[in-house]
Amino acid sequence: QVQLVESGGGLVQAGGSLSLSCTASSTIFSTWRMYWYRQAPGKQRELVADITIGGSTSYADSVKGRFTISRDNAKNTVYLQMNSLEPEDTAVYYCNAKRGFFSNWGQGTQVTVSS
Repeated sequence: QVQLVESGGGLVQAGGSLSLSCTASSTIFSTWRMYWYRQAPGKQRELVADITIGGSTSYADSVKGRFTISRDNAKNTVYLQMNSLEPEDTAVYYCNAKRGFFSNWGQGTQVTVSS
C-alpha cells in the first residue's frame, strides 16, 4: 500500500493556471501507475489524466491541450499542471495509485475556478 498526499489546490480566475502535486510514501513509487481524478459537486468522480510507469500519458477529452500530467520518480511525486482553467474545472482533485489489485487514494485538494 501507499499513502498519497495532494497539494497545490486553490482559487484561481478563469484562464489562470494551477499546479497540483501528489507525493507518495512508497519507496517503489516508480512501479505504480498514477492517476488524477476529479469530482465536482453533485457529479460522479471522473478520470482526468493518467501516466504509466513508462511515462506514457492519456487525458480526458475535456482537458486535452490544457492539462499536463508528469511524474518524478526520484521525488515520489506526480504532478498535474493545469492551464487555461475554466469554471467547469472546479472540483476536488484526487490522486490515485494503482498496481495490480491495489488502489490507493489521496485525501483530495479543492480547485475552484471563478468566472
